[in-house]
Amino acid sequence: MGVVTPPKQDRSRATRQRLLESAVTCLAEHGWSGSTVTVVAEHAGVSRGAAQHHFPTREDLFTAAVEHVAERRSAALRELPRPAGTHAAVTTLVNLYTGPLFRAALHLWVAASNEPQLAPRVTDLEARIGRETHRMALELLGADESAPGVRETVQGLLDMARGLGLANLLTDDSARRERVIAQWAHLIDTAL
Repeated sequence: MGVVTPPKQDRSRATRQRLLESAVTCLAEHGWSGSTVTVVAEHAGVSRGAAQHHFPTREDLFTAAVEHVAERRSAALRELPRPAGTHAAVTTLVNLYTGPLFRAALHLWVAASNEPQLAPRVTDLEARIGRETHRMALELLGADESAPGVRETVQGLLDMARGLGLANLLTDDSARRERVIAQWAHLIDTAL
């Protein structure tokens, strides 16, 4: 019996997916300047020509990567476990900002600040992710946004979590992060 190869369209879709995953990984590990099409293609295990077939320019590749990161971050939000208690909810939200998807998103933000082709797409996608994250935070915390100060309290929590994600870029900030999470859980319980 001969080897069955997947149809060309499936192979093409798989190659595109590997390139997008590699672009995200390369951004998280090497930043914008270290993430060329050649580096991404090598990481994905495909030729530069195959990469350019799917994404003719670097901007095409990373614009698609922006959308891919946004889709993955949205999926991660939808798949969050429902934590028991405020401390677990705050921890869950902070974890969104300390993992590789957020690290890749940060590199995209920096790139977008210098690349006019990326800026509008990154801004639009981040606005969408921000709205989804805020909605999810309200749900995880069991918070009623119609009460005075709740919206600002939840937004402050998300801004703090983003700051912890930034701090985590340079060093493993987990020990300090745990103390900050405990304090914010206490503040959230008091405020909500």
